[in-house]
Amino acid sequence: MSDSTKYILAVDDEPSMLRLLEISLRQAGYQPLTAKDGREALDVINAQKVDCVVTDLHMPRMDGLQLLKEVRKTDAELPVIIVTAQGEINSAIEAMKNGASDYILRPFDLTELELAIKRALSFSRLVVENRFLREDKAVGTGLIGNSPAMQHLAESIRQVSPEKATVLVAGETGTGKELVARAIHAASPRSNALFVAVNCAAIPHEMLESELFGHEKGAFTGAVKERIGKFELADGGTLFLDEVTEMPMQLQAKLLRALQENVIERLGGNRPIAVDIRVVAATNRNPRDAIKDGKLREDLYYRLNVFRIDLPALKARKSDIELLATHFLAKRRVEISAQAVQVLMQYDWPGNVRELENVLERAAIISGNQLIQPQHLPAEMLNSTSEFIAATALGHDAAIAEAPHNPLCLPNAVEQLERQLIAQALAQTNGNKSKAAKVLEISERSLWYKLSQYGIS
Repeated sequence: MSDSTKYILAVDDEPSMLRLLEISLRQAGYQPLTAKDGREALDVINAQKVDCVVTDLHMPRMDGLQLLKEVRKTDAELPVIIVTAQGEINSAIEAMKNGASDYILRPFDLTELELAIKRALSFSRLVVENRFLREDKAVGTGLIGNSPAMQHLAESIRQVSPEKATVLVAGETGTGKELVARAIHAASPRSNALFVAVNCAAIPHEMLESELFGHEKGAFTGAVKERIGKFELADGGTLFLDEVTEMPMQLQAKLLRALQENVIERLGGNRPIAVDIRVVAATNRNPRDAIKDGKLREDLYYRLNVFRIDLPALKARKSDIELLATHFLAKRRVEISAQAVQVLMQYDWPGNVRELENVLERAAIISGNQLIQPQHLPAEMLNSTSEFIAATALGHDAAIAEAPHNPLCLPNAVEQLERQLIAQALAQTNGNKSKAAKVLEISERSLWYKLSQYGIS
């Protein structure tokens, strides 16, 4: 039996009609399953894979309409076709309102039944694909920044997206590896197919093989149904393997074979299944170190590393921080002060862009969705800024001594420091504001704002 075989469940309390449905389904190339009423049908659905249900409307114990409602409680995507008599159109319409995929009237011929099943199966596939595509559009690319590092990243994505080459994305946690993978998919010829993401570190090792390659019924204890894996689901699209170095070495060998031959086998099966996918893999480790540590097969590394993208840490592109902050806060319609931006610029961001987003969300809550000031930021960032003040040529004490009003007010101390650093940058660049902004690692627009704010000519 081929892997494309579809299992169709026929439900009818009349033995002769059930037998006719069974024969008709087999002649149409489907694998028929049968049940005498709704309750028996639910037992079949719970016990094994079912691709479509064809059910009579009137049956004892549980009729077709009640069966439909029970199915919809647990599976919104399993197509259900109602078989009804000529005089029961209203009942068929009610079934459609409750989620039936289609209905056919008795007496029907084999062609009519076949067409109804094909329509139902096609619609079910579209429902799954649309759900994935909606999730993709909701996430967006999210790649924000105009620093040289981000411009280089954008160029790399532009170069590799039209190709089928496997991509390896390396970068610290929180740098946006999945966003890069989604951007590659969105700009590729596969953008209308599915983008399927698997976090290899988040799935228990004993379940990861089944998650990736699927399994046959009875492959292991609890495998009561056949199940397709992420490779089959991503057929025609892109499969993103996050934290690939956390995959067991034995499974890495199976992944290597799948990538080389474009063929997989389900767990517990021996039938080759051809797949057409583009793989983007990611790791937060140095791949060479992962090989030395026994976390990554060297042959798999060479197969994944066809096109390499190294993501910069946020501390290596601090000039993007203001733009990122504006982007994240726009969702809440909240603004951030120049002083608070300066505090963000002095922090090293071990958690990268993800940490920045979380910090800003917290700050917006603390500020009551008003203008974010330094005091709304975490204490460790303010401490970092204070240490930076102490390390300047004028020193921390001088900054406090010149601060007006309350000498212990941190915003005032930060303002004094900003004045001094701006003056030093302008002196260093002979008054060239564009160059001074680069020295300060802020945008030229921010520098003009600060010059006006502090009355510096």
